[in-house]
Amino acid sequence: MGKRIVCIIDDDPIFVYGTKFLLNHNSFFVSDIIVFENGKEALENLLNLVNSKKKLPDVIFLDLNMPIMDGWEFLDNYVELPVDNKPKIYIVSSYMSSEEIERAKNYDIVTQIIVKPLSNAILADLLLKE
Repeated sequence: MGKRIVCIIDDDPIFVYGTKFLLNHNSFFVSDIIVFENGKEALENLLNLVNSKKKLPDVIFLDLNMPIMDGWEFLDNYVELPVDNKPKIYIVSSYMSSEEIERAKNYDIVTQIIVKPLSNAILADLLLKE
C-alpha cells in the first residue's frame, strides 16, 4: 500500500488538529496532509494542482458548513474539474439532516457521509480497507 495524500477542507481548527493527529500517529500510510479553511481556497488550490499536472489528494474530508464557500458549493464546482481520477470525498459534519443526507447522495463523487468526530476506528475503516 503506497503513501497517500489527505486533504482536509474544514474551518474548525479543533477538528483539523484532531484529524491531523490521528492521521500522523497511526499506520494510515499518509505522506502529506493539506488543509484548506473553505471551499474556495480548496478549489483554487486543487485547480492549480490539476493545471500543473501534479498529483491530487487521494482522500478529501469535506465539511459542509464553512464561510466564503461551503461544502455544497465546493461539490458543485469540483465536479466540473477536468480530472478523470478524482479523489474519494468523505463529507464530515457535526450534524446532517435527512434532507442533507439525501442531497449528498446526488453527488457520485461523495464516497460516504461521516458524523464528526473522526476516530481511529473510522479512519482505519476508510483508509485501510483499500
